Amino acid sequence: MGRFENLVIWQRARELAKIVHHTTRDFRNDANLRDQMRRAAISIAANIAEGSERISRPDFRRFLSIARASCGELRSHVHLALDADHIDQPQHLELIDRCSRLGRRISAMITWTERT
Repeated sequence: MGRFENLVIWQRARELAKIVHHTTRDFRNDANLRDQMRRAAISIAANIAEGSERISRPDFRRFLSIARASCGELRSHVHLALDADHIDQPQHLELIDRCSRLGRRISAMITWTERT
């Protein structure tokens, strides 16, 4: 697969993790949600990286599937953050959109690995 740093999905996951980290800085009264959101975002990038370093395509697909599931987990946390008034509607929409787009990109990579 080459270097994971060259994968657009890893680059987008890294950007998302940075945004989540900054967005959750002020979650002082809800450290659990803050930590869960950060862990989910980190998990996306980490699983893409780990999977791309595996020898077999089935292993890569498995880790991509985990990364995609972490996108779903993060989306859920973003909704909860909105409900708890930790983020406003524009932040909510931005994070949901980024998670959704990244999830679609990961799905496309899974499909690509099945065909090649």
